[in-house]
Amino acid sequence: QVQLVESGGGLVQPGGSLRLSCAASRSIFSINVMGWYRQAPGKQRELVAHITSGGRAVYTDSVKGRFTISSNNAKNTVYLQMNSLKPEDTAVYYCNKKPPFDYWGQGTQVTVSS
Repeated sequence: QVQLVESGGGLVQPGGSLRLSCAASRSIFSINVMGWYRQAPGKQRELVAHITSGGRAVYTDSVKGRFTISSNNAKNTVYLQMNSLKPEDTAVYYCNKKPPFDYWGQGTQVTVSS
């Protein structure tokens, strides 16, 4: 079982930035599409961005132009740079492959509030 460890969340004011990181316990990025998901209170988990092994990134409409997903295959790490954060971005953020494993890491909490 691959372990996925997310980090980098926190409390930030609207308009601020955060950079999330996800480290995998072994190399999976080169053979899988990797994604960042989020789950807000009372809502279903949603995929916000994913990146192919070739580096092509796709974003959900609500984060286009504000979030950037990237990966470092040598470090088994995927990142999510989040700029111009809005209160509606508040959620627990998870990384996983796309489609996801049937298990998840602990996630990292992102709270956007003044």
